[in-house]
Amino acid sequence: QRKELFRSLASSQNPKALFISCSDSRLVPELVTQQEPGQLFVIRNAGNIVPSFGPEPGGVSATIEYAVVALGVTDIVICGHSNCGAMKAIASCQCLDPMPAVAHWLHYADAAKAVVEKKTWNSETDKVNAMVEENVIAQLNNIKTHP
Repeated sequence: QRKELFRSLASSQNPKALFISCSDSRLVPELVTQQEPGQLFVIRNAGNIVPSFGPEPGGVSATIEYAVVALGVTDIVICGHSNCGAMKAIASCQCLDPMPAVAHWLHYADAAKAVVEKKTWNSETDKVNAMVEENVIAQLNNIKTHP
């Protein structure tokens, strides 16, 4: 059965959904969603970030465009997760000087940070969990800027 699945996938793909998630090694989109290979078109990056569409689109924008236009995906999922290192770094104002590219990338979550920083939290865990949730909302707003 699996042999036939992989044989058909060798020549084409027909995913129904684009799944945007964190690159955290503990998160495996196909396992979380109980999908077979070929059912999801996946973008993974630190913090499940979707930059707003701009004049110089990057890899995330190009992949979204390809999934929607070329592959015809009908659903887009943005998936955050608990204990996210990217959201922990933002919530704790962790010094990212040794990682300037990461620091720059995480600025795409500034809208989420602004919401979370307005509140007082009982624990760092609660704050990180709020960052995870608000970041998904922020990235949903960002994806709406894409054509």
